[in-house]
Amino acid sequence: MTCRTRPPRFWFLLPLAALTLTACQGWPGADAARNTPYPVLLPLEQVLAETTTPPDPAPALNARAAALRARAATLRAATP
Repeated sequence: MTCRTRPPRFWFLLPLAALTLTACQGWPGADAARNTPYPVLLPLEQVLAETTTPPDPAPALNARAAALRARAATLRAATP
């Protein structure tokens, strides 16, 4: 007869308990320098100033499509 150990019934709750205890003690995150118990939100102007809009891909796609159409027309004309 072999002796098998069984995991605790509520083993899946252990990480949740560890997170809860850490959160109750105060998370030493990025705002620890400001000595605040809660995260400090950035002003909206600063958030919007840091975002950049990606360039419009339409002109490059149109040029590529025109080049492919020209290549297809050349290949069609070359076949007898």
